[in-house]
Amino acid sequence: MNRPVYSMRPRRQSAIPNVIFILLIANGLVFALEQFNWLYLRNLFALWPVGSERFMPWQLVSYGFLHDPRGLTHIFFNMFALWMFGRELEIMMGQKRFLTYYFTCVVGAGLVQLIVAGTQGGLDPTVGASGGIFGILLAYGLAFPNRIIMLIFPPIPMKAKYFVLCYGLLELYLGLSGNAPGVANFAHLGGMLFGFLLLYYWRQPRRRG
Repeated sequence: MNRPVYSMRPRRQSAIPNVIFILLIANGLVFALEQFNWLYLRNLFALWPVGSERFMPWQLVSYGFLHDPRGLTHIFFNMFALWMFGRELEIMMGQKRFLTYYFTCVVGAGLVQLIVAGTQGGLDPTVGASGGIFGILLAYGLAFPNRIIMLIFPPIPMKAKYFVLCYGLLELYLGLSGNAPGVANFAHLGGMLFGFLLLYYWRQPRRRG
């Protein structure tokens, strides 16, 4: 018997559910530490290409807590999207499953980025929670396909399913064209891909021996 991934009955209402609250605080604290010793944190915790002597396995997780320390734009939009799109997902999935989903997307995005960097010979490290955020966008679009989202630029309403589709196609275009240098577009797509695969796995019926 198929079991749905989501329960459409909210388990509890909260402006900031527990997991998202912890993620927001953790990212904020790391961003504050970056202002004091960015080079040390980057060298140890950013995601370096496999061919680099600085690459370490834990970076597949730790890179998701680092953001560009030169301004608030990078971390602000990531954390805003985490709160805006993730809070209802955490309530429906439950804390454990939501946390599993988020970090699966972060790690999956990192793996895709390592493959891309290896094929392109990239030497720069990758930072940011965007892989997890794009996975959350995908899950939101699947859970609430007809929910209306008001875009900022341009300020027009759009259904969530079309919003996610357009964002995915834009990332694919930017990744293939190279028109967004310095942005890990394929990592964003990797977060969506691994999120989709995990949701698909959760939807499969479980066989009992």
